[in-house]
Amino acid sequence: MSIVKSKIRTIPDYPKPGILFRDITSLLLDPEGLALTIGTFVNRYQGKGITKVAGIEARGFLTGAPLAFQLGVGFIPIRKKGKLPAETVAEEYDLEYGKDVIEIHKDAVQPGDRILVMDDLIATGGTMIAAVKLLRKLGAEVYEAGVIIDLPDLGGAKKLKDDLQVPIFSICEFEGH
Repeated sequence: MSIVKSKIRTIPDYPKPGILFRDITSLLLDPEGLALTIGTFVNRYQGKGITKVAGIEARGFLTGAPLAFQLGVGFIPIRKKGKLPAETVAEEYDLEYGKDVIEIHKDAVQPGDRILVMDDLIATGGTMIAAVKLLRKLGAEVYEAGVIIDLPDLGGAKKLKDDLQVPIFSICEFEGH
């Protein structure tokens, strides 16, 4: 969707030289762009039997929570280790230079829940794949993953589809890193 894509700014050499950072804060600042973004997700997921929306910290909260509200379902925060107060379940995943862990409250998912997972973008797919595995540990069916941006050259969307059989929907794509 070219209107949404046009409202996302690119910051070169952030967080390190050679990276083109796709910054959604410019999209969030624009009322038309924000409404179009959330509206696109609402139109796609309304009537699909989704019982909860899970958002990956922190940018997945920005689309996931308003989407859950619009769909009339609950919202599940998936957070970095140590940020949730009640009993959690964790999933470790690989980073470019090491590992990280995300967690979810153990009681956030009921077996049979049909979950939509949201984040701002998918690059290599590590965090999204970990989120899907975490939700499945608790008995959820992951309906789809939704993102504003796909960076197809980094292969995350393909891994999610091929390795975990989870479809992914993106509003726009950017080539390169």
